[in-house]
Amino acid sequence: MSEKSVDIKKYSEIDLYQLIGVEHTANENEIKKAYRKKALTCHPDKNPDNPKAAELFHQLQDAYMILMDVSARGAYDRIQKAKKEAELRNKQLDSKRQKLKADLEAREKNAKTADYSSKTPEEIFKMEFERIMKENKKIVEEENEAIRQQIMRDRAAAQQSSSTSWDSSQHRIKIKWKADKDDPSNGGYNTENLTKFLYKYGDIVALILSSKKKGSAIVEFQKQDAAEMAVQYEKGIATNPLKLEWIGDAPKNKKTGATVTDKDYESLVLMKLRQEQERKRLIEQMMREEADD
Repeated sequence: MSEKSVDIKKYSEIDLYQLIGVEHTANENEIKKAYRKKALTCHPDKNPDNPKAAELFHQLQDAYMILMDVSARGAYDRIQKAKKEAELRNKQLDSKRQKLKADLEAREKNAKTADYSSKTPEEIFKMEFERIMKENKKIVEEENEAIRQQIMRDRAAAQQSSSTSWDSSQHRIKIKWKADKDDPSNGGYNTENLTKFLYKYGDIVALILSSKKKGSAIVEFQKQDAAEMAVQYEKGIATNPLKLEWIGDAPKNKKTGATVTDKDYESLVLMKLRQEQERKRLIEQMMREEADD
C-alpha cells in the first residue's frame, strides 16, 4: 500500500468498529475474524461491476490497520470520545456560551506549542495513522493475501462442484441405426467408427454395441455439454444416419435452460480439428527426426 495523506475529518465521522462489524470492546482476534469476513464480501475481485468496491475495500483496510494497532486505536477512540463529549456539551450550551466556547478554542489553537502533549486528538491521530501506514503495511498485505487465497479456494470449490455434479451413468444415451439382423457389417457401424463420430464432442466414459440386437448401442459421456451436443448434432453416416436419444428423462441444462447453440458446436469442432492437426504435425516431426537419425 502506498503512503498517502490521511483525511482525519473523514475518519472522525466514521465508526470504524461498525464498518468492520465489531463492538468497541472487541479484541484483536475478533477484529481480524470480522475483517476477513467483511473483506471477502466487498473485495474488488468479487464485485467487478461495482466501481466503488475498491474504495470501500481500501477504507476497510485502513480501519483494520487502525484498530489492530494499540496506539492508533487509542488515538481514534480519544477522537470519538472527545466528539461525543463535545456533542453533549453543545446540547447544554445556549448560543452565547457556544460563542464563548468557540472563542476559547480558537485562542487555545493559536497558542498551542509543538509539544506532543498539547496537540489536539485529531493531530495525534493523524501522526499515529501516518506511522502505521509505514510500519504496519505487512499486516494488511498478509490479510489481503489470505483473502485472495480464500477467493481462489471458493472458485475452485465451485468449479469442482460443477464438474462433479454430472453422473454419466444416470444420463446414458441410446444410439440407433438401420441394420438387418443378418448384416455382418451391422449397417456400416462398429466400435471404431462410432468412437470417431462421438469423440469430437468430448471424452467418452463407455461405448457398448449391443451383441443381441443389430443397429443399437449405448454411450456415456464424461461431461454434460458433450452429451447434449452429441444428441443434438450427430448424424453419423449420411446414407444410414444415427439417431441418438436419452434413456429416460433428458438432464436439466446447467445453462439455466438454454439450448446448445450452433456456435457452441462450431467452436468444439474447430478445437478438435486443431488438436488433430497438431497431433499429425507432431507425428510427422517425429518421423522426420527418426529418418534423420
